[in-house]
Amino acid sequence: MNPRARLWLVVLGGGGLAALLVAASLRLPAFGGPWHPYGDRAVRAALARHIANTVASVNFDQRAFDTTGEMTILFAAVLGCVVLLRQARDEHSDPPEPREVAAPVRRYALVVLPTALVTGLYVIAHGQLSPGGGFQGGVVAATALHLMYLGADYAALERIRPVDAYEIGDALSASAYLVLGFAGVLAGTAFLANTLLPYGTFNTLSSGGTVPLLNAAIGMEVASAVVVLLARFLDQAVEIEEGSGSS
Repeated sequence: MNPRARLWLVVLGGGGLAALLVAASLRLPAFGGPWHPYGDRAVRAALARHIANTVASVNFDQRAFDTTGEMTILFAAVLGCVVLLRQARDEHSDPPEPREVAAPVRRYALVVLPTALVTGLYVIAHGQLSPGGGFQGGVVAATALHLMYLGADYAALERIRPVDAYEIGDALSASAYLVLGFAGVLAGTAFLANTLLPYGTFNTLSSGGTVPLLNAAIGMEVASAVVVLLARFLDQAVEIEEGSGSS
């Protein structure tokens, strides 16, 4: 495709998107109004399914299909990075030598690492009860592991985050989300319909039907994806060098 054709494609696609955005904006409720139809319905639906966090209800129940798209985008981004940042034939791996770390930095990193990791897992587990959830908790848990790089060295980080295991975890977590969705179809309802499990007691960990399971699947998928992404970029910055060597 020549540059002129690409330009026309962008103009036509952008024009169509702009027209849709304008049409949607004209039907929005007035800004700052005391009443919002979608917000009121979302809260009622969340309470009806015993979900204390309305945002989690929207993400994993009322609009769980949209979350499927967000998860797919992240999964595709990880897959693209794995393919693009793989070691090329003209590159070789040269593990870095350990470096001296200041004692205060080491103590801080090694104390904060387990605290941050537990915090991330807590945010995932309580996603249907309080602010946060799988997306936020997954990022916190994944980045917490990398405090080992700051507090020790790159070799220590590699020992606690085997990339192959996290790549498998990413794929399994994404598959688990889809399996839960298709389970609703097999049960005779709809994809990702929150009808498979009882709603439980309001404001408890087991409440919300399938929302806790979907939230946990997203949390593990996000955590695994972030670990893999950071691993590939860190490998490029720290280990992989240009020049002849085994591929």
